[in-house]
Amino acid sequence: MSDGSGSVSETDEDLAQAIEMLERASSVTVLCHVQPDADTIGSGLALGSVLERRGATVQVAFAAPASLPESMDELPGRHLLVDADRVTETVDLVVTVDAGSRGRLGSLGDRLDTASASLVIDHHRSNTRFGTLNVVHASAESTTAVIARLLDRWGVEIDADLAHLLFAGLVTDTGSFRWVRPGSHLLAERLLATGIDGAHIARKLLDTHPFDWLPMLGSVLGSASLIPDAAGGRGLVYAVIRSEDSAGLRSEEIESVIDIVRTTSEAEVAAVLKQQDFGSVWVVSLRSKTEVDVSAVACELGGGGHRNAAGYTATGDLPDVIEALRGALSAS
Repeated sequence: MSDGSGSVSETDEDLAQAIEMLERASSVTVLCHVQPDADTIGSGLALGSVLERRGATVQVAFAAPASLPESMDELPGRHLLVDADRVTETVDLVVTVDAGSRGRLGSLGDRLDTASASLVIDHHRSNTRFGTLNVVHASAESTTAVIARLLDRWGVEIDADLAHLLFAGLVTDTGSFRWVRPGSHLLAERLLATGIDGAHIARKLLDTHPFDWLPMLGSVLGSASLIPDAAGGRGLVYAVIRSEDSAGLRSEEIESVIDIVRTTSEAEVAAVLKQQDFGSVWVVSLRSKTEVDVSAVACELGGGGHRNAAGYTATGDLPDVIEALRGALSAS
């Protein structure tokens, strides 16, 4: 049921309302979050492809970086992607996918102000509900899983191209099915039954890096720090990626570091602090094992995410940023 704020409970009702909005719109812009992963791109291209088949004029876009990560260059529907500076200002409907807040849209956030209506589709519990209608299914393991629910409710057949896109988001956000929920494998089985090559999709997205990634990894991991008494004695391990470390590498190489740091057995919480443009802005990725809700920590510091995977952006000298993180962890 509606709570009066444009949000509805996680039932078929919210999907039905979303379908009504989508069917009324003849021009739609689908916005993915900055530094896109396969969940936001897979969701955006899947929804965009369905809308295009129905005769709508569709654009799919993200604000940064300037081009799609190479790991996603085999995803179907890429013809729908447009550069950020070519996104139409006025459309019937703007849909955001996998963006927990307006800020995650970067410079394209202002497109929400010029559209006739906006629809937020997400699975982050910390979503700030910034749309005209907000379909936020925190029970879903990925936003592509929410899109799958939407397509089922809409009566859309999920063919191999759509399955490829939905599986890309599912395998990414579950960490190759390490973090699953009831139904995760059932959805995967259904998508694989369309004939897609799940192993190839996963390998392309998660297990393919250039040689230059290795020396960067050695440098960054070699300078990692462990603070055993952080997070109430549960431990924090962190690594810093300075701009000179990441020069020439793709965003997916940078984002992969956290999943190595998080394996440290002596720490419940892992963090990777990524310097932006040699300056004082740091994008921070957080992970926890079981005990700490890092989404609450990230929210306190201006970000958001999931219980065991979250992030935020901080500004300041590195020691101050680390101390602020320690303070937020102490309060968690």
